[in-house]
This record gives sequence, structure tokens and C-alpha cells, in this order.
Amino acid sequence: MSNNREQFSVAVLDDYQNVALSMADWSVLKGRAAVTVFNDHIADVDAVVSRLLPFDIVCVMRERTPMTRAVIERLPKLRLIASTALRNASIDVNAAEERGIQVVHTGYTSAPTIELTWALILAGARHLIDENVSLRAGGWQRFIGEDLGGRTLGVLGLGNIGSAVARIGKAFGMTVIAWSQNLTADHAAAVGAGLVSKDELFRQADVVSNHVCSAAARADSLVPPSSP
Repeated sequence: MSNNREQFSVAVLDDYQNVALSMADWSVLKGRAAVTVFNDHIADVDAVVSRLLPFDIVCVMRERTPMTRAVIERLPKLRLIASTALRNASIDVNAAEERGIQVVHTGYTSAPTIELTWALILAGARHLIDENVSLRAGGWQRFIGEDLGGRTLGVLGLGNIGSAVARIGKAFGMTVIAWSQNLTADHAAAVGAGLVSKDELFRQADVVSNHVCSAAARADSLVPPSSP
């Protein structure tokens, strides 16, 4: 009996930190696929197509190289697009489906985004970048940091990430206000936030954290604007 199995060619795009092969178990592909990792980014559509022509499977980092209809329809060997995270607005799933190309996604955790949000808020309040530069240049403290307790945090988009950011704001002793297009007062109250209008949020907030994902903006990345 022959043990020969179909060999696949896999492209991993935009791995500019060169970490893709160390962040997942690729050993299951041994003997089944040859994996090529590209650390650079190319934007020209013709160049993208030329690079991807030999590959059966393309692994994309979320929204770095768009897999648009103009690209997908010129890749006759393509059978699978795999993307990091649960959704990728830059993949034209309709074009892929029409050609029998499967689109799959990895798992996702929002913890890094939430933690980075607070790292940025704290860095801004305490002028950490400027203070670090001053210290390394032989200087000393240049600013008086801002306390967050008693300040107002405005959260745009009170979904899973925004809600977690809001709860941490409450833990810092901040007053939290929020706005989302479909946000209700009950949901805002459940995470310790007050529901306000978008204009009121910008007027009141000392710190604004934006976690709004626009469906219209995602669609615009795939569909050319109509003529006036």
C-alpha cells in the first residue's frame, strides 16, 4: 500500500517579527506540507499575486495583506485561507466561497488588548516615555504625573474589551461613562458605567478609550466606493 499523501505548499505572510513558527505547533504538518514564511510586506496587488501563485494555503496575519477579490480570483491553486483571530475584514469571503476556497480562523484572547490599553493610559498619565528619555540622557524627573482616581474615563464601544477596560477604570477609582451605537443603560450599569451620548462623552472624559469596530469601515476595505 502506498503511503504517499498529497503535499501542500503553505505561505505565512507578514511575519515581520519572525514569530509565527514558534507560536503554534506546526509539527503536525511534517510530511504533509512545506511552509514558507515571508517576513516582509508587499502592497502591490500584482506582486502579491506573483508571490502567492505557487501556494495551496495562505496564512495571513490579521488585516496586514488584504485577500481581496482581485487577489483571490488570480490564484488558481489556492484552497484555504487561514487568518489569525476570529474575524478578518480584509478577506473577501464571498470571492473565496465562489471559488470553493475555505476560510478559517484561529482562536483569540482579548487579554493582551485590554492590558495594552491600560499600559498606554498609565504611560500617558505618568509621562513614562518622556521621563525615560530624560533619565537616559542624564536628566531627572520633568513632569508631575496625573492621578487617575477621581478622573473620568470615557469608553467608546462597551463590548467585551470595552467592558473589561471600564471595570479596571472603576478599580482605579475613576468615574466611567460609555457610549456605543446600541448600548443600553442596563448593560452600561452592569459594568459600572453611565450611558451618555457620544458628544457628551467627549465633553466630560479626561481619558477616552476607543473600542468601536465599524462595520461600514470593514466593508469599505473590500468594496470600491460607488461613483457620485
